[in-house]
Amino acid sequence: MHLEEKTIASEKTYQGKIFYVTKDTAQLENGNLVQRDVVHHSGGVCVVPLTRENTVLMVRQFRYPMQQVTLEIPAGKLEAGESPEECGLRELKEEVGRTCETYQSLGKMFPTPAYDTEVIHMFLAQDLSKPQAQNLDDGEFLDITELPLKDAVQMVLRGEILDAKTQTTLLKIWALQSGVS
Repeated sequence: MHLEEKTIASEKTYQGKIFYVTKDTAQLENGNLVQRDVVHHSGGVCVVPLTRENTVLMVRQFRYPMQQVTLEIPAGKLEAGESPEECGLRELKEEVGRTCETYQSLGKMFPTPAYDTEVIHMFLAQDLSKPQAQNLDDGEFLDITELPLKDAVQMVLRGEILDAKTQTTLLKIWALQSGVS
């Protein structure tokens, strides 16, 4: 079949807390065999908490692999048996201390499809509750920042927000608000 690779063999080479890695042998459509290293991830969710004033609640946190503080929308890993909807609502409450009345799916994205199975589900949360205490995971440290959506989009365009899920979701909301469909 055209543009398809068939898995011939798969060997788990690493098991971590968040993901595992396999070394696969795949057969290309021309019959040649190639090695594919695959990171297997349970998936995640990201949520844009958008206020009535069209501001976005975001979080600043240190990202160890990048060795820097990033500005991102609330997000987290799907837990076993948890739906993307439940995960997003949980992360909204944990990271920015909010609940919402209006919750809309914005679809899903593959952040790194060349080597990772992760799927991120994107949501928009509106009609937010008043601020409550954060309920951060053990070892999680982050600060809440509130920005006008327009300013956050400009930061994406200037290269100041580097997180892919944040870029994609903010630009998607901006496009939807601008009437692009």
